Amino acid sequence: MTNSHSHPHPPTGKQLSYLRSLAVSRGETFVVPTSKSEASSEIERLKGRRRSSRADRAAERYAGRQIADRWAPATNVLPEEIEGYGSTARWA
Repeated sequence: MTNSHSHPHPPTGKQLSYLRSLAVSRGETFVVPTSKSEASSEIERLKGRRRSSRADRAAERYAGRQIADRWAPATNVLPEEIEGYGSTARWA
């Protein structure tokens, strides 16, 4: 599926896959490139970055879970917020 705004030379699947693996190993994020040349530039940038240690990545995941666990109760639906049962349930 193409549209009139798509780039004539989009990044390849291999480039995107490699970019994702580099970003994970470096503990970084990236903006999804819209062209092969942007993908190549981003790959080179990430290749120049130091690899994160396994311990650093584990610590970041742990910290993220701690934050999520702290805020998760705020998103829970409480029994007093719902009326009815099954398919007839609705917000109170």
